[in-house]
Amino acid sequence: QVQLAESGGGLVHAGGPLRLSCAASGRAFSNYAMGWFRQAPGKEREFVASISRSGGITYYADSVKGRFTISRDNAKSAAYLQMNNLKPEDTAVYYCAAQRTTVPSTTSGLYDYWGQGTQVTVSS
Repeated sequence: QVQLAESGGGLVHAGGPLRLSCAASGRAFSNYAMGWFRQAPGKEREFVASISRSGGITYYADSVKGRFTISRDNAKSAAYLQMNNLKPEDTAVYYCAAQRTTVPSTTSGLYDYWGQGTQVTVSS
């Protein structure tokens, strides 16, 4: 079992930055690839970014490429999502997820554990 807890969400003006954190507890964090997903009201959950167990492989959704950066610190059992140049369309609940695999997936159904989510609201 892995427990995940997101933090760092909030209200930010368009163009501003925000950094999300995902704290993990339970089984060895380094055994899991990590992903960030988001869900806006009335929309399906969508992939944002993912990172391999070592951090050497990352994937991004086209909509966030160049603006968001995913990272992890295995010593701290934490993953992060640095979000820059935020846009109103980035408004959503953001979830971190863990997948017991080497290469991170972009498919939410393949992840094993999920956090409760943190709200990000970007005002125009």
